[in-house]
Amino acid sequence: MMGFYIIIGVISLVSWLVSNTLKRKFKHYSGVQLSNGMSGAEIAKQMLADHGITNVEVISTPGMLTDHYNPKNKTVNLSEGVYNQRNAAAAAVAAHEVGHAVQHAKAYQWLQLRSKLVPTVSITSKYSQYLVIGGIVLGAASGSTGIGYMIALAGLAFMAMGTLFSFVTLPVEYDASNRALAWLKEKNIVTPQELDGSKDALKWAARTYLVAAIGSLAMLLYWAFRILGRD
Repeated sequence: MMGFYIIIGVISLVSWLVSNTLKRKFKHYSGVQLSNGMSGAEIAKQMLADHGITNVEVISTPGMLTDHYNPKNKTVNLSEGVYNQRNAAAAAVAAHEVGHAVQHAKAYQWLQLRSKLVPTVSITSKYSQYLVIGGIVLGAASGSTGIGYMIALAGLAFMAMGTLFSFVTLPVEYDASNRALAWLKEKNIVTPQELDGSKDALKWAARTYLVAAIGSLAMLLYWAFRILGRD
């Protein structure tokens, strides 16, 4: 089990470093005021209008970095630090979330696949580790062909679904950022200096998803080797 704890430790450390760097970047670029004076909410509404999207509402949501697009009720949810603020960080986040709305409107294939996986992953992610560890414990008594082994394999399949979801999320997030930055530049919403800040903020936001995907893959491979007897 030592390998398990080492992997958990490394993943947790890298995740913490990336998360804290993102918070520092967001704080720094929150100090870079937009020359056009537009708020995050105004930028989001303008980007929606420029893409001909009229059925999506921009609303404020509590918390910090809680920004997200909800495809079910078609809302762009901007955190308090983005909705009313008029800086490079707010511009980047607001445009990024609208990028997801644009993906939805254009039936972007990776977003569609991700949406299809959500119901399954919401269930499998809750039970995967319990099944894997429980199956291994039972397998120690029942052998490689017993019920414990089968339970562990089921848990491994559940875990694989979570890993797949993490990697499918990557192109969705990177594409949303690319759409956001392209629009900000094309419409001259931000100056070149402000655009650089927006790029840097979104780069670190994307890295949180990358770390999560790599961590999920590492855990999957670790348990696969344990269960399949190739440790």
